[in-house]
Amino acid sequence: MNAHSPLLSRDRPEAARAWLMRLGETAVEAVHPDTLLPDRLPSPPAGRTLVVGAGKAAAAMAAALERAWQARHPEAPLSGLVVTRYGHGAECRHIEVLEASHPMPDDLSEQAARRMLEAVEGLGEDDLVIALISGGGSALMTLPAPGVSLSEKQAINKALLRCGAPIREINTVRRHLSAIKGGRLAAAAHPARVLTWLISDVPGDEASLIASGPTLPDASTPAEALAILERYGIEISAGVRRCLEDHAEAPQPDDPPFARDECEILARARDALAAGQAAAERDGLEVRLLGDDLEGEARELGRAQGRMALAAQDGLTRPLVILSGGETSVTVTGDGRGGRNVEFLLGLFTALEGAEGIHALAIDTDGIDGSEDNAGAIFGPDCWTRMRSLGLEPDDYLSRNDAYTFFEALDDLIVTGPTRTNVNDFRAILVLPRPS
Repeated sequence: MNAHSPLLSRDRPEAARAWLMRLGETAVEAVHPDTLLPDRLPSPPAGRTLVVGAGKAAAAMAAALERAWQARHPEAPLSGLVVTRYGHGAECRHIEVLEASHPMPDDLSEQAARRMLEAVEGLGEDDLVIALISGGGSALMTLPAPGVSLSEKQAINKALLRCGAPIREINTVRRHLSAIKGGRLAAAAHPARVLTWLISDVPGDEASLIASGPTLPDASTPAEALAILERYGIEISAGVRRCLEDHAEAPQPDDPPFARDECEILARARDALAAGQAAAERDGLEVRLLGDDLEGEARELGRAQGRMALAAQDGLTRPLVILSGGETSVTVTGDGRGGRNVEFLLGLFTALEGAEGIHALAIDTDGIDGSEDNAGAIFGPDCWTRMRSLGLEPDDYLSRNDAYTFFEALDDLIVTGPTRTNVNDFRAILVLPRPS
């Protein structure tokens, strides 16, 4: 982008908005299974090749794998099943695609988990299991440990989400209340070799945390899970307590059956950010990359980045974009609507107070921000005037955790539908120089 680009003009907010939207699309495309899978196929084994998987990207991963496999190895049969969120399916001929509930598991989540365990039973050393795992798999493939009911897991899951616990702690609890997570699916598949392909949605990209690691051994302990529940004051039944006190530990990283297994993370938040950074730099912008693993309260992170954007305008000679990723938290105290991306943006919005020349976008790369129908939202300095004309008070909406309704009133929600990938959040703040 040269110095005469309309993006540099403060009287062209629509150009800045269009540029941010394209940047978000570029980031999501870079981490989509269609981009990632075709060049990574393993050689067919002497025995069977069975595909299993769970997550918001699982169906798209299965479809991309199946197309590439048929083109490369038409003589080698491929079969299996994966589970994804309702509405996130993709068409496959040989791999069955199941759908279940997210973020709260339902009966179909439990059925999917049972069927996956049944599918890997009886495999031998010459067989290969390809596990397609992405964020959301924890809820979509739910099989309670002995002595724990599905309703108890649902209640604990809901309490952890509402209290603002980070995903590491949430998934530690999920693993130790599960009969399939924490490496137990892989243990059931052995002696077959298990190849796990992951699309990461967790800060730090620790593989065993993604979808609670159904095919990866787990170094955490049931005692840690119990301590997390106690720390947040989450009430549990006697059966859940017995499970965490008496349940056998998940398979350990040094267990011999895992020696032949392989694991690769195909995409993560930093890949989406890298794609966004490259696109911005090609357009001549300065880029400030804050990291791909930011956590904390969404609104507070938004306020902090708002102050950063205001300070960055001083002395700025060309447009700047501030990029960040990760998974923030929302401690729910109100009864409003909205996920962490719109709550981040509303916190940012209040910090900027309509400052000229600053635009922002925040989306969940899976196309669903929380449990609503939007991916996120976008705003520019003109939104402050429109907000005033509509009589909206942003702090009131924040107090109710109602950022969705706020941006809906401004017609600034971003609705993409399911993207069929998931590397968590992509946030971009465009800062234009002040007039000279």
